Amino acid sequence: MSRRITQQELESYLWGAAVLLRGLIDAGDYKQFIFPLLFFKRVSDVWDEEYEVALAESDGDLSYAKFAENHRFQIPAGAHWNDVRQTPRNVGAAIQQAMRAIESANPDLLDGIFGDAPWTNRERLPDETLKNLIEHFSTQTLSVANVPEDELGNAYEYLIKKFADDSGHTAAEFYTNRTVVHLMTQLLAPQADESIYDPTCGTGGMLISALDEVKRSGGEYRTLKLYGQERNLITSSIARMNLFLHGVEDFQIIRGDTLAEPRHIEGDRLRRFDVILANPPYSIKQWDREAWTQDKWGRNFLGTPPQGRADYAFQQHILGSLSDRGRCAILWPHGVLFRNEEQAMRSKMIEQDWVEAVVGLGPNLFYNSPMESCILICNRRKPAERQGRVLFIDAVGEVTRERAQSFLKPEHQQRILGAFKAFADAPGFARVATLAELHKNAGNLSIPLYVKRPSASAAAAAAGGDQPASLAEAWDAWQESGRAFWQQMDALVETLDGLGVAKEASDA
Repeated sequence: MSRRITQQELESYLWGAAVLLRGLIDAGDYKQFIFPLLFFKRVSDVWDEEYEVALAESDGDLSYAKFAENHRFQIPAGAHWNDVRQTPRNVGAAIQQAMRAIESANPDLLDGIFGDAPWTNRERLPDETLKNLIEHFSTQTLSVANVPEDELGNAYEYLIKKFADDSGHTAAEFYTNRTVVHLMTQLLAPQADESIYDPTCGTGGMLISALDEVKRSGGEYRTLKLYGQERNLITSSIARMNLFLHGVEDFQIIRGDTLAEPRHIEGDRLRRFDVILANPPYSIKQWDREAWTQDKWGRNFLGTPPQGRADYAFQQHILGSLSDRGRCAILWPHGVLFRNEEQAMRSKMIEQDWVEAVVGLGPNLFYNSPMESCILICNRRKPAERQGRVLFIDAVGEVTRERAQSFLKPEHQQRILGAFKAFADAPGFARVATLAELHKNAGNLSIPLYVKRPSASAAAAAAGGDQPASLAEAWDAWQESGRAFWQQMDALVETLDGLGVAKEASDA
């Protein structure tokens, strides 16, 4: 019998599965077991739902109900959830065999999607634990009628967030703050028929957000083409499951290292995309810099980054992957805006007049990191009125922190989005600078150079008073005056750290 499951019930149900693993495996490993089981259960329940519909349409023709044409995914005999549920022993082996059988039966869609979790390791996952997991998942029927795709997709995102909270520092490898992602997609405003790409896609959150943005704007989201690359096997599998569970079919997530081996290729060049969203791993120190000097894809058109950080390798890959109408929003730490060692590359990027805006965000929005972040927006086809100019937005105060979590409220996002659309000066918040000004500053994009916050005395004067600033106001003014300095110091520390790693590599 069909019964709609509420969002709260669904979230409690999914997290309850993870709770069964506590004490047996590390929290950071929950995802490699829970996500594949969830997808296995969903695929099986939807197959049953499709079977019942076909059976009704054919007046009880059992053979017709099993025809491949009646099912989105094929489930071979013996590989259904119910088959595994009835397995008395060696449950891990049964799960693994069923998953591999489903992958083999759907090579174009599901090849490798269940990942490579060690299901047969009975010391970590004894039969009793796996049976408890299977019975827990069996308490709900995950048909489309019971759990529509958007609702299951939202619950899946909830689970990703919960795993990120539980797994500590490793969360940044697969999770980006979703309120920041939502802001980035709004800034780029993806349209129907456009191609969307994330070169370091993690669990696919940015691609899902782009899809949702087109839905919200009333566009035909089914015409979107979504592409991603992710080097981690389980994370790339989670991204693919995420997109399927959101009802997306036209996508291509490929596993691989984007810098070493870009996999989205057309002929002898990089595939080009209309919209690129990314939160690349920042300041990578172990990468093949020597190969980059002669990159066969021509991605070194701005130059070769230092060994101690590959940030501008990712930035060039992204710029080189933009179509003629392409635009991108990349989440970075502030160092990419002003580090001296990248000055020449940054200046060349500015001279191309692709940089459209720099948005400074508040602290703690990088997952499990206190540093401030920024969004660098580039556009291959800037509107005429924006050409030769760059907008700087200082939104460091547009952030809320509750229960040890920092996020952007809708009003924060709307203020930033409004300033971006207006593309005009807003004292203390936004300023439009010319390329000539940037050139005078040697290509330094540090936001405090361009957006000056009013001092406490100026604020008092504007309010019509002539009283001296309070101690708190003076303290705030002193902190603000040193902000650019401390950003530069952070970059210097990163640089020295990178030089140390580079020396170690050369001595090895």
